[in-house]
Amino acid sequence: MSAFLHRRPRSARAGPARVLPIVAAALLIVPASVAGKSYDAWGAVVPEVGVNTAAAEGCPIESPDGLSLYIASNRAGGTATPDPNDIWVFHRESIDGPWGPAENLGQPVNSTFADFCPTPLRGKALLFVSTRPGGCGTGTGDIYLGRNNPTHGWSIQHLGCAADGSGPNFPGGEFGPSLVETAEGTFLFFSSDGFTPGGPQDIYMSRQLGDGSFAPATAVTELNSGASDFMPNVRKDGLEIVFNSNRAGGFGGQDVYTSTRASTADPWSAPVNLGPAINTAGNETRSSLSWDGARLHFGRDSEIYVSTR
Repeated sequence: MSAFLHRRPRSARAGPARVLPIVAAALLIVPASVAGKSYDAWGAVVPEVGVNTAAAEGCPIESPDGLSLYIASNRAGGTATPDPNDIWVFHRESIDGPWGPAENLGQPVNSTFADFCPTPLRGKALLFVSTRPGGCGTGTGDIYLGRNNPTHGWSIQHLGCAADGSGPNFPGGEFGPSLVETAEGTFLFFSSDGFTPGGPQDIYMSRQLGDGSFAPATAVTELNSGASDFMPNVRKDGLEIVFNSNRAGGFGGQDVYTSTRASTADPWSAPVNLGPAINTAGNETRSSLSWDGARLHFGRDSEIYVSTR
């Protein structure tokens, strides 16, 4: 997959997206209770004000403090050929404040190849995916780590390849990196088509080692299906995960699913479709939770949406 963004003509918006296979119907979301903390059901879905353009936007995710929103977009003002997909960021002064203007992260985070699925971390670091040369496959996305030094700017590190045991990246394409610190260790969740590029995506988990590198990944079997399960995002406490899937029982395209666990040592519960409050006949993709668990950002047919609970 050489790019992640696909834009339909606005005249065709009413029909289902044709990015991924079509499937049907779903479960309703109910209020959740995780480790003693209760959450209401997700509220109304609204477009993220000041973020969307006529170009294609996707991969939304808040910074840990909630004051920045990172997305991927092929809007004008970024890199060009052969692929204009770049990572952009918006800032605001408070959680309830408006987003400021879009800022392109520039090189070396962005390249002339596809750069997407940003995941901001504490300490001015950023996980992201890029199809730039030098990865573990040919033309597929790999996970990179960027660090922003106030004096020297960004430095970029490839996380290594599963084939030689140096890291989590497969020959296939990776999507949606999500890092979570738990009592059992620090783990990187992501999706990939593994050693069979072009096959269904599955959700994987890789443990961070003592030297900061990541071990080869293992599949999170309780979350995966025979369909494609994409772009996981784990809440800060490690007890809730959201991802998108085109498994049977959905609303028509990629839908957002959720799973929980009582502790970070427990397996994940059976995934549940977030229902018609969130999902439509279109494609809901790269959902992400704010650190406080109150906001859910996701892409829908190349625009950014948010729901609050």
